[in-house]
Amino acid sequence: MSEERTRTTATVGVAEHGNSAELVTVGAADELLDRRRIDLTQGLPTHPHHHEGSWAVGRYLDSPWARPTTLPEVLALVEQVREAAALGAHEHLEALATAVPQSIEQIAIRLCPELPPTTAEQIADNRAQTVADSVMYRQALARAAQARGWSVRWYDRDQVFHEAAAVLGCADIHSFLKELGRSVGAPWQARHKLAAAAAIACAHSR
Repeated sequence: MSEERTRTTATVGVAEHGNSAELVTVGAADELLDRRRIDLTQGLPTHPHHHEGSWAVGRYLDSPWARPTTLPEVLALVEQVREAAALGAHEHLEALATAVPQSIEQIAIRLCPELPPTTAEQIADNRAQTVADSVMYRQALARAAQARGWSVRWYDRDQVFHEAAAVLGCADIHSFLKELGRSVGAPWQARHKLAAAAAIACAHSR
């Protein structure tokens, strides 16, 4: 029996940008079931490591948008944003699971780089502070998915289109994804195609 006939569950692909993310859900036959944009936080700074954290340690203070702050204030802010992102991830995945007609069992999220272990160390590290906020949001989605019993697959953005093409046996994955998007219409942009490719590669990896 073919994989297409034995698979019965849906898979979510995520393409995140700051505190927002595109979620693209594909079904058992690689059909497009849902596409939505979510915001994990509301009314809070979106990049507390990179912006407020940098100001606290003396970066970018000559910029017109900078303001004085202290490291303890920033550490508290990061935790506030982290908690809000956790709640937002839980609520959005709950809403998605309710809306999609097939049971969701997997989610594909972009691989996180390794970071120093503490928030203070991440802020102090010039490389880490530029990606720590994105990692925080990806981890919030991963934890919310795991709490629902979904498995999490971490994908490599540079490889995922090749992986999707390979599992589909598709010579032109970009044409395939373009056609997939026509079923829901605009917007269907690069980030939606990335999330769809991740979902397809994840679904077949089982």
